Amino acid sequence: MSQATIPIEDFTTIRRRLVSIFGGSIGNLIEWYDFYVYNFFALYFAKSFFPNSTPTVQLLDTFGIYALGFLIRPVGGWVLGAYADRVGRKRALTLSVLLMCLGSLLIAITPVYASIGVWAPVLLLVARLIQGISLGGEYGTSATYLSEVATSRHRGFYSSFQYVTLIGGQVLGSATLLAMQAFFTAGQLEAWGWRIPFLIGAACALFGLYLRANLVETEQYLRASLDEKRGALTELLRHWKAVLLVFGLTMGGTTAFYTYTTYMPTFLVNTVKLTRGQATQISFISLVLYALFQPVAGLISDWIGRRPVLMWFGLLGSLGTVPILTALSRTHSYGTALLLILAALLIVSGYTAINAVVKAEMFPASVRALGVGLPYAAAVSIFGGTAPYVALWCKSHGIETVFYWYVSALIFGSFLVYAFMGDTKKTSFIDRD
Repeated sequence: MSQATIPIEDFTTIRRRLVSIFGGSIGNLIEWYDFYVYNFFALYFAKSFFPNSTPTVQLLDTFGIYALGFLIRPVGGWVLGAYADRVGRKRALTLSVLLMCLGSLLIAITPVYASIGVWAPVLLLVARLIQGISLGGEYGTSATYLSEVATSRHRGFYSSFQYVTLIGGQVLGSATLLAMQAFFTAGQLEAWGWRIPFLIGAACALFGLYLRANLVETEQYLRASLDEKRGALTELLRHWKAVLLVFGLTMGGTTAFYTYTTYMPTFLVNTVKLTRGQATQISFISLVLYALFQPVAGLISDWIGRRPVLMWFGLLGSLGTVPILTALSRTHSYGTALLLILAALLIVSGYTAINAVVKAEMFPASVRALGVGLPYAAAVSIFGGTAPYVALWCKSHGIETVFYWYVSALIFGSFLVYAFMGDTKKTSFIDRD
């Protein structure tokens, strides 16, 4: 059928799909901005909450709270995932962004250690736990939503925008830091300027709340069986092999992702000895290009399948991680550092671009958000969220190279999963539904 003869309702359906993808994606971007500004501004607010330590220990304590925010994510993956399967993707996405708004606002207004003592880091921890629960549910629900509203032929491409916007949140966080470094002195940023991005995040989350409230529910959810088993953990355990696969295919990818994105600005300052401004610039440029890699990799997975793209990451990540991180640690060149990070992110794109759709294709609609979110959040909390902490711990004990091998070993573990799993593009539960 030619384009000229396509009924008008088909164009309406396409428009509705694109609006849904945009609304789900932009809300995702706002949430991840809120979460990631913590990492970008950690260098400035660490001593406000942990004043009686060396700079490395201050960062270690700050990223310890960051890691605890990840350890709570399985709770969010379980509670909000089950909520999404029971009452709808739209309502769960709305609740998720509301929680993120509350967490950002709490960080923005929390007094420092000099004012309220130990209660300052306690409140910081509470805020990060709220945000961790939010993101624990956000990933599984948004991955499910984007995968369900996409067409079968272009599901890899459309679902890749989850990580485009996830990375976009980091880009916005990095851009905010660049702008504030240009307009404020380091002393001003350390004294009070670090609060501004969290206030911006809370305000943007309100806009995300509006977008999420106006999303349409997916047909996959509406057609799912309305019984007490929907969203139940016992029902999910019937798909225990898929649960283990999600955990296994995630552990290497999430560790690599957080190493080359979240931890990299700190690594560039602490180890490579670049200035804070140079580290922020490199992070910003690399993340913008990294975001552009995602839809390309997603489109390739629609052409050749999901498994070959995952294998790309698993093989090159296993072989290239130690050489790339070693070369980074030994260079003091801005350009060389940027090229090495871009090479690493090109490899990691084989995981990040399609991991959401791969997981969503493993589960039926009745437990899809829970099945995607819970084991993913567990893997991220154990491996991804702790990556900066493990890296800083190794550095503080003079064994930083051990961290390079640690990342490589986890990627190799995921590579073995990719080598023996089937291609979900051919066996997708979404197409069966």
